[in-house]
Amino acid sequence: MVIVRLMGGLGNQMFQYAAARRLALEQGVPLKLDVSWFAGSRERAYALGGLNVEATFAITAELDGIIGSSSRGRRARVLSTLRRHLLIGQGWTWIYEHRLSPYNRRVQRARGRVYLDGYWQSERYFAPIAETIRRDFTVIAQPDGSGREIADRIATTESVSVHVRRGDYVSDPQTSPARSVCTPDYYQRCALRAAEGLANPHLFLFSDDPEWVEANLRFECPTTVVSRTAPGGIYADLRLMSACRRHIIANSSFSWWGAWLDPRPDKVVLAPRRWMYDARVDDRDVLPAAWIRM
Repeated sequence: MVIVRLMGGLGNQMFQYAAARRLALEQGVPLKLDVSWFAGSRERAYALGGLNVEATFAITAELDGIIGSSSRGRRARVLSTLRRHLLIGQGWTWIYEHRLSPYNRRVQRARGRVYLDGYWQSERYFAPIAETIRRDFTVIAQPDGSGREIADRIATTESVSVHVRRGDYVSDPQTSPARSVCTPDYYQRCALRAAEGLANPHLFLFSDDPEWVEANLRFECPTTVVSRTAPGGIYADLRLMSACRRHIIANSSFSWWGAWLDPRPDKVVLAPRRWMYDARVDDRDVLPAAWIRM
């Protein structure tokens, strides 16, 4: 059995699921999701339910068998003592990642009963089963009228997705220094690069702050602020972003997935040179090799 601890927003949960999905698939064992982290979060909730994922939820008894107690306080004390990537206890292999880190080969080498607790933000964890992950991450809900209209425009133009992440990157004093918001200059430079070789590029802008986008970003080519035009939540945005031909992403896991889910082998993806501005974080493996750092 493989159990993966889910935490954070949709993009983070997708990375965690994808790494565990490959491990479970290669071993031919069940995959279960530990969603207990969300009980202590006011800002985040389990979000994979809108996608066609294949897994079941781990029950309390299974989690108790790993750490000895299901109480939130006990769990926090146990996690705070982990300083190694590999912890073996009570018959489980526990692989732990304290923060965003380079690819860890121990994940794919693990056998038996495995508990994954980390971020696993690298394509290398699941690249061999890329098509399976793309199927798992198809959106369940069908697009509504405005969503279908935008999808048609994306399909019939030289479409470029532009994702602008603000939210807690701006409002949370703990998140902001490490993340840093991508600047208008970054988006201007990326837009020029993305337009190279295109006769009539059209930018489709996705953001959790469309008012800021409309007030601060100006481009020479036509634009559509999708978050205004076709409201439908994060799943609609994910589907529409992945349908574009080229991509300008923010330093956001949700943004990353919007580009990665585009299956075109010749797609162009432009991304921030630095994913995080925390000196303790080694983000070398976050971006696939073919993506362009700006």
